[in-house]
Amino acid sequence: MMYCSRNFAFSLLGFMVFGSSAAALADVPLNELTPAEKRGGWKLLFDGKSADSWRNYRKQTLSDGWAIKDGAITRAQNGAGDIITKKKYGYFELSLEYNISTGGNSGIMFHVAETTNDPGFSGPEVQVLDNKRGRDPQKAGWLYQLYHPVKPAWAQRFEKQVGFKSPDLDDATRPAGQWNHVYLRIARDQCEVAMNGVSYYYFQIGSDDWNKRVAASKFAAFPNFGKAKEGHICLQDHGNLVAYRNIKIREIAADGSIPDPSDGRLQLVGKPAFPNLKWEGWQGVTEQGKVKPLRPMTLTHAGDGSNRIFVASQIGMVHVFPNDPDVKQAKLLLDLRSKVHDWEKDNEEGLLGFALHPNFKKTGELFVYYSSAAEPRTSIVSRFRVSKDNPNHADLDSEEVVMKIPQPFSNHNGGSIAFGHDGYLYIALGDGGGRNDPLHHAQNLKTWMGSVLRIDIDKKQDGRNYAIPADNPFRTQKGAKPEIYAYGFRNIWRLSVDRKTGRLWVGDVGQDLWEEINVVQSGGNYGWSIREANYGFGNSTARPPKTPIEPVWVYDHRVGKSITGGTVYRGSRLPELTGKYLYADFVSGKIWALGFDEKTGRGQKNWQIVAGGIPVLAFGEDEAGEVYYMIESASGRGIYRFERTE
Repeated sequence: MMYCSRNFAFSLLGFMVFGSSAAALADVPLNELTPAEKRGGWKLLFDGKSADSWRNYRKQTLSDGWAIKDGAITRAQNGAGDIITKKKYGYFELSLEYNISTGGNSGIMFHVAETTNDPGFSGPEVQVLDNKRGRDPQKAGWLYQLYHPVKPAWAQRFEKQVGFKSPDLDDATRPAGQWNHVYLRIARDQCEVAMNGVSYYYFQIGSDDWNKRVAASKFAAFPNFGKAKEGHICLQDHGNLVAYRNIKIREIAADGSIPDPSDGRLQLVGKPAFPNLKWEGWQGVTEQGKVKPLRPMTLTHAGDGSNRIFVASQIGMVHVFPNDPDVKQAKLLLDLRSKVHDWEKDNEEGLLGFALHPNFKKTGELFVYYSSAAEPRTSIVSRFRVSKDNPNHADLDSEEVVMKIPQPFSNHNGGSIAFGHDGYLYIALGDGGGRNDPLHHAQNLKTWMGSVLRIDIDKKQDGRNYAIPADNPFRTQKGAKPEIYAYGFRNIWRLSVDRKTGRLWVGDVGQDLWEEINVVQSGGNYGWSIREANYGFGNSTARPPKTPIEPVWVYDHRVGKSITGGTVYRGSRLPELTGKYLYADFVSGKIWALGFDEKTGRGQKNWQIVAGGIPVLAFGEDEAGEVYYMIESASGRGIYRFERTE
């Protein structure tokens, strides 16, 4: 459909106003870089005021057919023509929002060369389309005639386990008249397209698969199609009303690296904390000769003056030993292997959480969060008691089940537990698993999934082996689970309490684009799955129960892809870490120390400790507040602490 200028002006007002409300769930400033984007090396290609970075295809200037209206660069009249960046780009990431009219069509091309009359003869095109009334059978976000959304193998596996079936072709787009976000990465090793935060597909330009698809498309007739190593980015005029805004770019080095978003490097290195330690009852090799590594999930202390260290491992064992660098033997405090689902069958299950009662010296009570071997897809929070005759042994028969939590999938089980300064037990849960929060749990107060729970384990109430604290935020809300303290999480990995301030810190693992750190507040909504970090996610039209709270800190998936939340350092051995939140990324293997601004409630400077290669499972602290990090180890020497390099 073609628009005359008069009709266009009327339509523009309608779709721009409607689109603004649809984008309200995101917390990203219009045509500005967020702090994380600035640190990560992103640049603006459009500031909402001037289109100086753009010109028409094969022209030196921008035609009057494109206008800047309401902070968007908009196709304002017929004959506007395709526009391109003045600069050429090789390897890069592009992030932008588009708003397409009813029935409208446009496109985003890359590596465009000005050697032919049509930019589409050289540059591949990401479709921009009204999926409902558009004239093309291909959809928005598809790479025209080449690639469409593909459900990842990991998502297929989790669904197959439980007999769940989500659509094979994602459609994460919002309707015409609303703003949609597109992420495009062009890199030597792997390219990607994501729509509204949902990864659609990967491809590699010039690969056998790429060449085969091009040969089967109409682009086989154009010998230079997709062959340029660099070129312009193009926004297509397809004769329909369309607007673009928040256009940002980050150039990528040939090796895939991006600018380091850290504020500097602390002169620290990790060293084995207990190099001679052997674990009672554990061997790194099975009877069949298979390596069975130890995966410590929690390291903590009793706070009883004994200076003992307690370590809970994913396999289902809890050990205790003196806090002595020369210690040689860790005693087996509790052996739950017969009750705990084997993590090697399902990587995100097993013994996932462990905490000691705040008055452990008196009660002798310890609490464990584990995946049940007897009841598949069930998480159990149980209480055990230490033997009266042996303070380093807990009686397996003393188990009292506190909670049973049904899990729809084997991933996103969360599992961290910790006692707050208020004496209540906090339980961190994931959204239940799958991909894209398929059951819409995280914004649903009728389910425990995607929440931090808060319970009183010193009392029993209404047939439960726990009570609901009187000040729990949703205790009296009709239909809401009264245990919920905060919600809107994807998969908390890990949770900790600042021993000085009592703040509850969590690292929440993102899906496709962002990782985040949150300080949890009573009743807080942390956004998932209508947001990932500060950015809108998916195409849900549901309004959240409460406006989401902005994360303390975020980083993108070129920095790391799976956050490991840590703890705030309150020890005395390394004063340069005092008050900083230590955290890591499991995939990139980086470790950081994040400063925290008490007034703004946001992260300040972010210091790098380890540049990469250390897949940290969890952090822990001893009775003196000294911090340790833990990794998987076939030798059992997987507990480290930081030392100065001088």
